[in-house]
Amino acid sequence: MPNERTLGELRTSGYVMRGVKDEMRSNLIAKMRSGERLFPGILGYEETVIPQLVNAILSKHNLILLGLRGQAKSRILRQFTELLDDEIPIIAGSEINDNPFSPLSAYGRQTIELHGDETKIDWVQRDNRFVEKLATPDVTIADIIGDVDPIKAAKGGHLLSDELTIHFGLLPRANRGIFAINELPDLAGKIQVGLFNIMQEGDVQIKGYPVRLPLDVLLVFSANPEDYTARGKIITPLKDRIGAEVHTHYPVNVQLSASITQQEAWTERDAVVSVPDFISEIIEQIAFEARDDQRVEKRSGVSQRFSITALESAVSNAERRSLMTGETEIVPRISDIYAALPAMTGKMELEYEGEQIGAARLAKDLVKRASGVIFEGFFLGIDFERAVQWFEQGNKILLSDTASADECVLLLESVPDLIESTLVPLDFNKKDKARLVSACEFVLEGLYAQNKISRTEDGGFEAVTKAKRDRRGMIYEDLTDLEGYN
Repeated sequence: MPNERTLGELRTSGYVMRGVKDEMRSNLIAKMRSGERLFPGILGYEETVIPQLVNAILSKHNLILLGLRGQAKSRILRQFTELLDDEIPIIAGSEINDNPFSPLSAYGRQTIELHGDETKIDWVQRDNRFVEKLATPDVTIADIIGDVDPIKAAKGGHLLSDELTIHFGLLPRANRGIFAINELPDLAGKIQVGLFNIMQEGDVQIKGYPVRLPLDVLLVFSANPEDYTARGKIITPLKDRIGAEVHTHYPVNVQLSASITQQEAWTERDAVVSVPDFISEIIEQIAFEARDDQRVEKRSGVSQRFSITALESAVSNAERRSLMTGETEIVPRISDIYAALPAMTGKMELEYEGEQIGAARLAKDLVKRASGVIFEGFFLGIDFERAVQWFEQGNKILLSDTASADECVLLLESVPDLIESTLVPLDFNKKDKARLVSACEFVLEGLYAQNKISRTEDGGFEAVTKAKRDRRGMIYEDLTDLEGYN
């Protein structure tokens, strides 16, 4: 904490005031020259989004992030505070962080006139210079800009036209900081007019009284561009005054998506948690399949939270099994992914066809398709024909999601070549039964995805019946399998 406590001490120290955009530009340049990583924890944007953000800050532009839900827009906006100074001085008691050398409010000006160099100084930390508002249709000018406060006027003996009677809104209170509005299109048009008037002219009318507010603030916004027609729009004059329009995106591949999920998901439990790579990749592939599926609404997108909560739920189901069986290690299986369906279904907005079949049935189909894609990546060229023939001879196997690894291994050993062929591309010890069961169930799910065997409602595997074998396409088979299920 700096030692200066009065305006006189601040002048003597040689402290130099900077506008917030100059401050952020300077600190950004310093970070880049030192090689410090910008926007830590934001993965997959190093070559796309972050360079555009850097350009906007270097240009001292207000900016908007456009993207579907779950693309880290809010997190990026909150990390802008890392580019602010640790602390800045303000006139003590000021509601709008008045610059001691150039006060903006009537309170600040009068305080300087009354006390001069003895004016008290407070120091504001950078985290307190970020003001965030979620836009909703009921937001008013009073919320954002401010309003006349009759009680202030009465207590102070002021006229209503006196600036001292104003109760400042969120934007003036963000003076010398960052003001963020999430979901900008939801903001009523007249409120957006007030915003661009502040941005361009530095003035506003409150209850008919003109007020000069040349605020020193960085305005940042977020929006889902696909929602404009359904939930409102950004008015053209405001868009024209936003310096940079930066588009975010979902992870470009499964590996990157898995890294984000691993970073964000809570998987620390009382026991050791070991998530096989193929389980992580299947969960991510489910999200990729959902984003490409015509039955899932594209305008809403499928958030990265889809994968995060699915992994957390799968781990929790595996944890539940370990508590029931007394096992010391938590290793998720395919059956745990199916148990995590409640964490997936609520995160998909469905088109008409999807609504007709239901979210649960669609999610099961996505799990099957994703498992098939990842299975081919691990086991391409490996022959499981003997295992398939074993099922065709009328044999069945049931791997309950509550059965211990020891119980499951006894069942899996009866399937010819299954364990031996499973271990070929996977690098782990056969004695690691929990991981072995997870891998073998993955293989069985992969064979099911290829329509070589069938999966029952209780998680068992059996031969494909002739009726199913005559059908073409996994989707249609799934709809038949799940007849009457919901």
